[in-house]
Amino acid sequence: MAALSFSQDANGLIPAIAQDYQTGEILMLAYINEESFSLTLETGYATYWSRSRNQLWKKGDTSGHLQIVKEILVDCDKDAVIFKIDQLGGTACHTGKRSCFYRKVDNGELIEYR
Repeated sequence: MAALSFSQDANGLIPAIAQDYQTGEILMLAYINEESFSLTLETGYATYWSRSRNQLWKKGDTSGHLQIVKEILVDCDKDAVIFKIDQLGGTACHTGKRSCFYRKVDNGELIEYR
């Protein structure tokens, strides 16, 4: 398995950015640990570590909005990854939006722009 630097963080987590493999759109940010990364490699489906539920989380298991991993990029320090994914079901965000990044700061205010 690829050697990532999970030990850098006290919880053994590193950030994982989900990016549409065709458009380059950033869809979400989550965290992975060694176990979720291993499952992602094994199955081809993005599996994360849910910090709020303190458990493994295969994206789309309940919603059907699975993420098929097409490619994995690793940063220079090996403590962050980008999952280039095919987002099934059209939405990555739990709010029903395509991307979790649907707001921006405009003149100091947070507004929806997508």
